[in-house]
Amino acid sequence: MVKHFGYLDNGERSQIFRHEPMEFTKDSGKELLAAALGATLYMPGTREQISSDVLSGKFLKGPHEGLTSMVICLEDSIADAEVDSAEMNLVHQLQEIRRAVDSDLFREKDLPLIFVRIRHDSQLDKLAGHLGEALGLLSGFVFPKFTRTNGERYLAKLDEMNKTYGRKLYALPILETKEIIYKETRLETLLGIKELLDRNYDLILNVRIGATDFSGLFGIRRDRDTTIYDIRVISDCIMDIINIFGREDGYIISGPVWEYFGRPRLLKPQIRQTPFHDAHGTGGARLREAMIKNNDDALVHEIILDRSNGIIGKTIIHPSHIKTVNALHVVSLEEYMDASAIMDSAHSYNGVIRSDFSNKMNEIKPHYQWAKKIILKSNIFGVFHEQQSFIDLLTARSADNLFV
Repeated sequence: MVKHFGYLDNGERSQIFRHEPMEFTKDSGKELLAAALGATLYMPGTREQISSDVLSGKFLKGPHEGLTSMVICLEDSIADAEVDSAEMNLVHQLQEIRRAVDSDLFREKDLPLIFVRIRHDSQLDKLAGHLGEALGLLSGFVFPKFTRTNGERYLAKLDEMNKTYGRKLYALPILETKEIIYKETRLETLLGIKELLDRNYDLILNVRIGATDFSGLFGIRRDRDTTIYDIRVISDCIMDIINIFGREDGYIISGPVWEYFGRPRLLKPQIRQTPFHDAHGTGGARLREAMIKNNDDALVHEIILDRSNGIIGKTIIHPSHIKTVNALHVVSLEEYMDASAIMDSAHSYNGVIRSDFSNKMNEIKPHYQWAKKIILKSNIFGVFHEQQSFIDLLTARSADNLFV
């Protein structure tokens, strides 16, 4: 079974976590899986090392350890002329993994959740026919440029595939078209998509935001010192997506891709030095320097803003981001204690209770949905001990080995 931070040994886990992350598989319940993806690594379908990367244990041990979900992309990451060869390569890579699993050379329970991003609905039938038993390795499909019109076709095809092959494959729709970002068509478009997703609720794992496509429609590209929330036209749209799809018992929404790694920086670093030095001395300082070198301080800032807006998980394009994204989704002890108190009181008392930390009020009714989400995250990503933080999690192994 897969679990976040499973690469840590028992001693490291007990030192860092008050409650450890739970294990899960692609067959776990939808509510759990929807929030469990964490840092989802995209890789182009033309990449010939997909199976070797997975089977070599690259994501189980070493600088890139900790991967729990990945997407093999047949859409924008490859050229139009490469589609046929990418499809053939994808089939070959997954069949190689299938053969290794069937030969007991690799445990299927150690595989990350695997998804495929397609270009059009006809690829579903084509891939299913060629994959054979390797189809069983997949957790679902990512549907790009999702609209109500193509969404009807996508979801009908996926439902038919599940029935034909006896699978439970999920849909991950990406909201990224001009009808969504343009103000005059946004509300009608989002409500239409919401109605479609609600009719197919059991198929929808989570909702994803295509900020790169949105930005491209305006000739905008955020730089490595800027979060997506600083691009106001994109932030405005993200808030509407959260409003429509994230309310009450709605859908888990995943954060947009962070597309930078490495390179010298322009602006002042956004991570304070003191927390790193106080927690781990020179080792913490080295970690901070490595994060700044790789522009991960801006990534940290964006993840914090994702989290503050109720978003769980994030698309990434480089494995050096895996640990940072996942570590920042671990629940603090204070959040956990507050959420547990709210959930415990919800059925017997609906007024105000004082936080165990004596620093805030917890109102049962307005904080109930927040508490549910915190408990869900605590099961998936774990709960820190009181004095522990994401810095301790990232330094659980030598800071020299964290980044490439």
